[in-house]
Amino acid sequence: MKLKKIIALSTAALVLFTTSVMAAPQAQKIAVVDIQKVVAASSQVKALKKAQEAKNKELTNFIKNAQADVNKQTDAKKKKSLAESYEKQLASKREANAKDYAAKLKAADAAITAQITKKATELGYTMVLPKSGVICGGDDITASVLQVIK
Repeated sequence: MKLKKIIALSTAALVLFTTSVMAAPQAQKIAVVDIQKVVAASSQVKALKKAQEAKNKELTNFIKNAQADVNKQTDAKKKKSLAESYEKQLASKREANAKDYAAKLKAADAAITAQITKKATELGYTMVLPKSGVICGGDDITASVLQVIK
């Protein structure tokens, strides 16, 4: 009977010890990154901004030409019909530009996130936080990420 108790207690102690060892948290190596600097330095984001500026310029020219064309009309019905047509075209162009911009922005975000993740993993970090959300602590790896981003 005593032997059974000793075996049961030994087994219970072993299970508790094993569980506590397995449940022990791994040491976290935390990095912080200045996301604004990384985004500003990204060639992909710079190209996206430049393309968006060109599209905005195209829209501005379209609006100017449309207004001039509408103002040339003397017939009120034709003027109204032409204005409505241009408004529909403008709305369509704006929607297409917005969708294209959103898709490219999402791709740029994914690429930047992947590059940050890859660099952090190479450096042995288990967690990366935005620098703006951390009061203190964490190793700043922004400079290392900037070398990869450019």
